[in-house]
Amino acid sequence: MESLLFTDPKTGETAELYVIEETVLSGITYLLVSLEEEGDSEALILKALPGSEEEITYEIVDDEKEMDAISRIFMEILDDVTFE
Repeated sequence: MESLLFTDPKTGETAELYVIEETVLSGITYLLVSLEEEGDSEALILKALPGSEEEITYEIVDDEKEMDAISRIFMEILDDVTFE
């Protein structure tokens, strides 16, 4: 499973996240990531920000409408994923 390092801009803390799935909607790339490589884990949806192609910057999706739309797409792609 592909992983990436995510740094919280507020705290400066870095965490390794594991990419479960990727999708593109209206030209924006979204990643469904988990905190653990295997098993049930908390998951986040990250959104790619415009910028350099060499180093992509992501932010956590926190807008409810955007989160709802993207989570529905990920649920269609992945049979065994549910969002609470």
